[in-house]
Amino acid sequence: MPANPVLTDERFQLDDPNRAGWGAPGTAGAPTMPPPGAPTAPPPAAAPVERVKPMTLAGTLTATGVLFALIVAAGAFGWSQVVQTSQWVLGNQVVPEGTPNAVLQNTTSLPWWLWISGLVGIGFAFLGIFRPKLAKFGAPLYALCYGVVLGAISAVYNNSFDGIVVQAVLATLGVFLVMLFLYATRIVKVTPRFAVLVIAATGGIFVMYLVGFVAQLFGANIMFWNQPSPIGIGISVVIVIVAALNLALDFDFIERAVKAQAPAYMEWTAALGVTVTIVWLYLEMLRLLALLRR
Repeated sequence: MPANPVLTDERFQLDDPNRAGWGAPGTAGAPTMPPPGAPTAPPPAAAPVERVKPMTLAGTLTATGVLFALIVAAGAFGWSQVVQTSQWVLGNQVVPEGTPNAVLQNTTSLPWWLWISGLVGIGFAFLGIFRPKLAKFGAPLYALCYGVVLGAISAVYNNSFDGIVVQAVLATLGVFLVMLFLYATRIVKVTPRFAVLVIAATGGIFVMYLVGFVAQLFGANIMFWNQPSPIGIGISVVIVIVAALNLALDFDFIERAVKAQAPAYMEWTAALGVTVTIVWLYLEMLRLLALLRR
């Protein structure tokens, strides 16, 4: 029971690969015996068997690779849409470079449609969550829409902290590989208690985000976790750890679904779930590194 809303046990229903198709015998009632001496009827034809292609680990990895390729491509486009202008300012006036007491002011502008892309991407993610058979369409569209948002956000961070994007990417990759090793070697075991704790922590984090966002709408800034203070940095570290633990739940879901021979379309749903978790981990890593450098 992973915390990631994409990868839940309800997202797939296992089909019997040898279930009888339409018109199969033996479904209308018990057979009757013919009277003595009656001619023996030929045996009924075998019922058509509907075989469902099962989900595989290789297929899930391929789908995940496709999603990340789309995110990188869309991210490059989103990065190019961010424009930064620099000018020397003295008071409220723009002055030539070299003017005494002038301050260099950087202004970053984002495209107006960026947040629309993010909302549309979230919509496609929910399409893959609630309609797993459509995940092969919803997941790539989510990757394209949200990749643009990630690229733009990364550009803003990189303009403020040079090289932070490379650091965040490497850190995210490192955490992913470490969690994969810990799960594969069963150093981290996904037990019901473990799953409940991770789910509760993840839910608490998103409630905290929601309360902070609503408070901002009313003019109050209570997002103390965004401040470069010991408390803010400590909370950011905890959030990164919780995001990393969600990867273990994702790995567990994929392993169980493959063993249970879930339908092949669940490969895209599983890939979407892992992608959502890694995107969250990357954004939190960016924020943590920014706090440390501030």
